[in-house]
Amino acid sequence: MDVLEAIRTRRSIRKYTDRDVPDEFIEKILTAGIWAPSGKNNQPWRFAVVKDKKLKSEIAKQTIHTNILENAPVIIAVFLDHNVTYDVVKDANTMGACIQNMLLAAHALGLGAVWIAEIRNKMDEVRKLCGAPEEYELIAVVPIGFSREKEKKGRRTGLEKVVFLRK
Repeated sequence: MDVLEAIRTRRSIRKYTDRDVPDEFIEKILTAGIWAPSGKNNQPWRFAVVKDKKLKSEIAKQTIHTNILENAPVIIAVFLDHNVTYDVVKDANTMGACIQNMLLAAHALGLGAVWIAEIRNKMDEVRKLCGAPEEYELIAVVPIGFSREKEKKGRRTGLEKVVFLRK
């Protein structure tokens, strides 16, 4: 899939079939994430890949989006490693780029995914459930699976309303 097409056609998918996500797809999604740009090439991302139903259920209880997480065949918890951070804004941008790469990779592989950040309200609980060190800050959880949703149309504000200078 052409990258511009992937950007334009990717949607947030919250309902999944029961079909398992092949491990090779998960590896490709994680690889896309680690190829995001990072300031000073600090690569602060860390991941917990969860397929285990019991653990998924425990993590899902930490968010108002419980059904989305429980019904996804796999969830990836994305953490920021404070052992290698250096600037809060640059590291936040880095993590956003990482997750966007993962979402685009999932879409290009024919999968659906969504970025769930509301779970940060219980970040310490999720970190403990994943067995992550205290220096790891939960950024988001990404549920992934084959979509059970009908194709959605996207809409965006036109460039004429958001570009305020062309000089």
